[in-house]
Amino acid sequence: MKNVLIYLATLSVFWSSCERDNIQTQNQWASIFKKYGVDSACFELADNNHDQILIYNLPRASKRYSPASTYKIMNSLIGLETNVALDENLTLKWDGKVHSRPEWNKDMNMREAFKVSCVWYYQELARRIGKVEMQKYLDTVRYGNKRIGPNVDDFWLNDTLQISADEQVGFIKKLYFDKLPFSQRTQRIVRSLMLQEDSTHYKLYYKTGTNWTTVNNKDNILAWIVGFVEKREVQKGVVTKKEETNYKPYFFAFNFETPDTSMNFREARIQILKEILRERRILNP
Repeated sequence: MKNVLIYLATLSVFWSSCERDNIQTQNQWASIFKKYGVDSACFELADNNHDQILIYNLPRASKRYSPASTYKIMNSLIGLETNVALDENLTLKWDGKVHSRPEWNKDMNMREAFKVSCVWYYQELARRIGKVEMQKYLDTVRYGNKRIGPNVDDFWLNDTLQISADEQVGFIKKLYFDKLPFSQRTQRIVRSLMLQEDSTHYKLYYKTGTNWTTVNNKDNILAWIVGFVEKREVQKGVVTKKEETNYKPYFFAFNFETPDTSMNFREARIQILKEILRERRILNP
């Protein structure tokens, strides 16, 4: 009961237009996670078209975790708004340090860095933003626990900053509707960075995140995806009688943890996302 009350209190901050009756538990999604060998997980899906919030594992959805690389959404917003990056074409020079991911070993701009989730790029962006500006926007947005700690270039990677799946959904919804304390231009650019798939029937936008932690002296993986999907619907206009394309938005955030560091979690989380969206007939024609 305590977790439910905490969740509903959090919910009221981001989803004041939703009534408690609109929260629906989706226990059947457990089978999708188990299919990929995941037991500890949550998923929150906000159906803006029917004013519904669908949740698997409500207590976990209200618990805060490190955002890991999903923080690149917020980092990009702040970098653009403060003019540290005039646009998404800001190119930063690679310092020559060889990283485990070869695609990081080069100069790159923000759009490229966002696509490959380049850590060094966003660490340098954070240093240029500075702690004062970073903290100001964390406070203004009310992003998770709003904590930076002593260093401005790693707080989203080491559990200093934490945010829940529910808070992520509220954040993404505000980003979609230009309701964050950033210019419309800044929010439009960041939404464009998030676009991953543009198909005949939908547009899928998201950012992944991964953090390696230690649980009971054993390595553990925390995996995130946060974003939104626009379902494309074509219908005849009432006045023009011509076909018009409408987009219906759905907002989502989920995370899971696994001690199986050998699993292909990067592929698993994408497949889990798509299976749940298909189950809701969001990715279907």
